[in-house]
Amino acid sequence: MSQQQPTARSSRRTPSRAHRPRALAAAGALIVLPLVTACGGGDDGKGAAGGKAAPSVTAAPAAGVVAPAKVEVIAGLTGCKAKIRIDADELRQGLCHTKKADYLITTFPEEKFKETWLEEARVYGGKYLVGTRWVVSVKPALLESFRAKLGGTIRELRGIGPKPGGR
Repeated sequence: MSQQQPTARSSRRTPSRAHRPRALAAAGALIVLPLVTACGGGDDGKGAAGGKAAPSVTAAPAAGVVAPAKVEVIAGLTGCKAKIRIDADELRQGLCHTKKADYLITTFPEEKFKETWLEEARVYGGKYLVGTRWVVSVKPALLESFRAKLGGTIRELRGIGPKPGGR
């Protein structure tokens, strides 16, 4: 009597297209982690409700461009030439290195991808400059000067866990 061997099946699963944006958003958030933890400021008492700071002016008087912009355009407005780190369907991300700071510029083809990215980044906390289909991750001390150049709003995302130095 002969026995048939069962066909071997791979235990690896291919992510569906519906899960790819979330996976890329999570990956993008993980890339931001070193900058957020290195550049994150203390709690200034703003934005306690809902994890968002009060919206500020969204016009960019110095920029003179209409968002959404490309990584390269935003980088040029902030005085750097971005090195592209991620070039995917759901987002593009560039790293800028200047004398004042290293920072990330992330752009999205649709607003929903930006919101997903921000939701995933919320775990790490920090302050971000957010515009139409773009986010800039920079030291909190430079946020206002960047907002003057780019427009957007400063959003504070509440992290998980205890605050540094607090109880």
